[in-house]
Amino acid sequence: MAKDLRFYIVDVFAEQEFAGNQLAVFINAGNVPAKAMQKIARETNFSETTFIRSDKENNGGWDVRIFTPEEEVPFAGHPTLGSAYVIQQMLMRRKVNEVKLNLKVGQIPVQFKYLGKTPGILWMKQNTPVFGKYFDALRIAKALGIKPAAIDRRFPVQEVSTGLPFIIAPLKNLDAVKKAMMNIGDFKTLIKGAKARCILVLCPQTYSKQNDLNVRVFAPFYGVPEDPATGSANGCLAGYLVKNRYFGTDVISVKVEQGYEIGRRSRLYLKARNIKGKIEVLVGGKVRLVAEGTFL
Repeated sequence: MAKDLRFYIVDVFAEQEFAGNQLAVFINAGNVPAKAMQKIARETNFSETTFIRSDKENNGGWDVRIFTPEEEVPFAGHPTLGSAYVIQQMLMRRKVNEVKLNLKVGQIPVQFKYLGKTPGILWMKQNTPVFGKYFDALRIAKALGIKPAAIDRRFPVQEVSTGLPFIIAPLKNLDAVKKAMMNIGDFKTLIKGAKARCILVLCPQTYSKQNDLNVRVFAPFYGVPEDPATGSANGCLAGYLVKNRYFGTDVISVKVEQGYEIGRRSRLYLKARNIKGKIEVLVGGKVRLVAEGTFL
C-alpha cells in the first residue's frame, strides 16, 4: 500500500458543520491498488471513500474511484460533489465553473456556484434515469415494517437508477416515514430479480418549512444502515418526481431534507424536467471542509 497519502474530510449536503454526509477524499492515489483502496474505505468507515488518481486531468476529466466499506460502486452522489470540491480547492486552486469526474458510470460534470471566492452550491448533472421494476405496495409495507395504509398509492413503488439503482417508495406523511425500518429478511425476498439493494422513502410533510420533501434512505447491503444524505438516491427521486408528475408539473426545483431522524440534518437541491419523455436531473448541495491529514 502506498504510504503518506494526503486526504481531506468534507461534509456534503450539510446546512451546518458536522451534519450532512461525511466523506474522506484521498488525492494522488494512482499507485494505490484496488484492494488497498477497499481496505482504507473499510478502515475509514464512511458510507463512501473516494480516491482521486492523479493531480492532472485525463480525457477532459479527473479519474476518481468510489468505495463503500463493502465494495466499489460505479457512482454515488455525495462522493461526486465532495471529490469535485477537493479537486477545485486543493488541486486546481482557482475559480472554475465546472469540474468533470471520470467515474465507472461515465463522465459526470459538476458545476460550481460561488459566494464570492468560496464555492456555494455545487450541482452535478446525473445520467438519464432508467426506470425498472414495479413493486407491490403490500410487500413494500411489510419490508418497511409499516401499515399498508401508509403507502401513498397515488404513485408507484418503482426501481430507478441514474447509475446506482434505488427503490422509490412514496409514503403519506412524516409519521409513516419515522416508523419505517428495514426488515432485512422481507427486503431480501422483495428484491429478488431486482437490481436495487437500497430503498428511499419520501413524504410531502417536512420538519422544516423551508423544505419540500422529507426523505430517508436505507442501504444496509452497502454497510450503511441509514444514510444521512444521498445524492445518487435523490437523483433517482428527481427523475421519479417528474415522470410521475408528483407536484403536477414536468419541471421541478425542490429542496429535500434527509437525516433528521438520525440527528444529521441535511439539505439537497433537486432540479429536473421531463421534456417529451426525455428526463434531465440535477442534484445540488453545499460542501464544507472539516479536516485534513495524512494516511500513514
